[in-house]
Amino acid sequence: MSVKVRYFASLKDSIGRSEDLVDVNGIVTVAEIWAMANANRPMPDNILAAVNMEYVDIEHSVQNGDEVAFFPPVTGG
Repeated sequence: MSVKVRYFASLKDSIGRSEDLVDVNGIVTVAEIWAMANANRPMPDNILAAVNMEYVDIEHSVQNGDEVAFFPPVTGG
């Protein structure tokens, strides 16, 4: 199973890359995808996540071929 992981805005800058490709077996959650792609970096508490361009909870299940995106919190002025 292969999942594309994308990072946006300041999160992309702090991680130092815009995307990863993660190979996993079985059903995994968004939180587990983060851990697989970022083994030495804890997931920020206030992170936003999307699967296939729809916002989801970090416990949402991820399937083969999905795209998981991580965003910092959005603020406006």
